[in-house]
Amino acid sequence: MLRFEVVNELTLKVESDGRGQDVLFTKAGAFIGGESHGGKNYKFEKCLLGPEGNPIQALMGQIGRRFTGENLPLMKVMMRGPSVTYYANEQEHVVVVPLRQGERLSVESENLLAFTEDCKYGIRFLAQGVISQKGWATSTLTGRGPNAYAAVLVEGNPIVLSNEQSQTAIEADPDAVVCWTGQDPSFELDMSWKNLLGSRGASGESYMFQWSANQPACVLIQPKERKSGVNLGMDGGEAGRRPTRQTWG
Repeated sequence: MLRFEVVNELTLKVESDGRGQDVLFTKAGAFIGGESHGGKNYKFEKCLLGPEGNPIQALMGQIGRRFTGENLPLMKVMMRGPSVTYYANEQEHVVVVPLRQGERLSVESENLLAFTEDCKYGIRFLAQGVISQKGWATSTLTGRGPNAYAAVLVEGNPIVLSNEQSQTAIEADPDAVVCWTGQDPSFELDMSWKNLLGSRGASGESYMFQWSANQPACVLIQPKERKSGVNLGMDGGEAGRRPTRQTWG
């Protein structure tokens, strides 16, 4: 059994109780340190195709992730005894997301730090266009056991928006959304003439994710927007964007 804990906001601590072999999947190169009793009892293995156990499924998953741009180089950590290991990435903040049986987390691949073997890893098409990198496909983790945990990376201190109890409407910039559980959002595109001309009166918020009161979800957003999508402003200003290539509440 593995236990996830966030240390000093920037590091994921993973503790194995040593009862059998525990398996963890992490972003390649994310390991920063570890300790274990009686000598090192964990080892690393590169996932050449993916975390799927079946080679054919792993190959198909790899092809799909590469095609959608959601591919993430993964490392498999195998633990055969009590141990504590630590993982981090570029001083980004870490948030732990526990998943219930059948619960699905939709997350941008670049924001995924680690997940347990009780999470089913895949990709899913949102069919919402190419205005944002967060509008076409997304990586998914689905809980399939009692030890389903994921750790995601956030640039800056995150904010959680949830309408699961309040039944409010949620709106968020796709380039600021890190992940969500619950219902998928709808997509709004503002093609007004002010946005197209890059007028000073334009809001600069040309596309948005929206969750209505009838679309319960828990959404994690970060205070830094990705630079992605297309430039909707004719003057190249803020009306458009140009493409470039600690526990869940």
